[in-house]
Amino acid sequence: MADPATITLAVKAAIAAVTDKRTWKAVGMVIAAILTPFILIIVMIMSLLSGTAEHNNSAVDLTFHGGSISSQVPAEYRQYIEDMQGSFSDLDEAVSEITPMIESGSIDSTRIKSIFYSLYFGAENLRMNASDYRAFVDCFVRYEERTVTDADGNETEETYTVAVPITDLNEIYASLESSLERTITEENKINAAQIYSRVLYGHGLPRDGSIGEDEWSGGVFDGEIYTGGGDFASPLGANWRSMVTSEFGWRPNPFGGGGGEGHSGLDMGAPKGTPIQAARTGVVSYVKDSGSSGYGYHVVIDHGDGMVTLYGHCSKVYVRSGQTVQQGDVIAAVGSTGRSTGNHLHLEVRIGGKKVNPRQFLP
Repeated sequence: MADPATITLAVKAAIAAVTDKRTWKAVGMVIAAILTPFILIIVMIMSLLSGTAEHNNSAVDLTFHGGSISSQVPAEYRQYIEDMQGSFSDLDEAVSEITPMIESGSIDSTRIKSIFYSLYFGAENLRMNASDYRAFVDCFVRYEERTVTDADGNETEETYTVAVPITDLNEIYASLESSLERTITEENKINAAQIYSRVLYGHGLPRDGSIGEDEWSGGVFDGEIYTGGGDFASPLGANWRSMVTSEFGWRPNPFGGGGGEGHSGLDMGAPKGTPIQAARTGVVSYVKDSGSSGYGYHVVIDHGDGMVTLYGHCSKVYVRSGQTVQQGDVIAAVGSTGRSTGNHLHLEVRIGGKKVNPRQFLP
């Protein structure tokens, strides 16, 4: 065992080392050397994720709208874009064959291409036979036999075939699954809806509870007036004004702690389970009914004219992606899921990707 004098010297040396700034600097350098590779890996992963998102958006824009492909785009990615552009030409040809058979309405070629893109972008050996593209487009129409009538309005024995465009996305997806003999996943459907929105309106659809900095101007939400949407209805009935618990725009932090935050919609308090109705007719473009999200369980409806409505913090969701809903249809129930302090409906309206005050639409 060491003698007391030796122990005393060792303790003094240890104390001196701990209090020596040069020692702490050396320790800090060692720790930094150990952590630096991990930090760099995290930075690289974040950069790759950001770059991938940017590549995806660029690929959509180039495929649908054309333009020169940057020399910085990887060769494999360039090939994917060119293959998809070639497939789009074949899809257009198939649509042109069917169009003369349509008596009412029209085929939504952007919808066809958005779904095709979500299913096949990045696929090897993408190019198909003309009959394959025709079979794909056939899934977007129903064929019906009609009887020819003479000049007096009397039916004859002669018949002809008409193509009736399908507006229900779920019917379209069911037909595609049967024709392609493959399962179309919920993620495929969501990606198709995102692509469709980006192509038509220049932006994707809301999918979480985040509020981007680009949606602010001097700390105030964009409050531009939108003149459309005159057929808007209250999701909670005529007495919605008495239910409002939080207005659109800047508000004190509802979770305490001081400060404030931007509120992207209009909150209306109601008991849990209160039916929520669609404010306008449209197509359900996104449903979140599991997992975590700032909006909690929520429904997004695309109304087809640049307007999107979101119904957040629901306790239950009764609709599915791709479903066409009519104004007044019950789509969900009031709840307090997600970032919420109590049972209420968070109603959000976006025009051209910008969040605007729902009050200007409610009757």
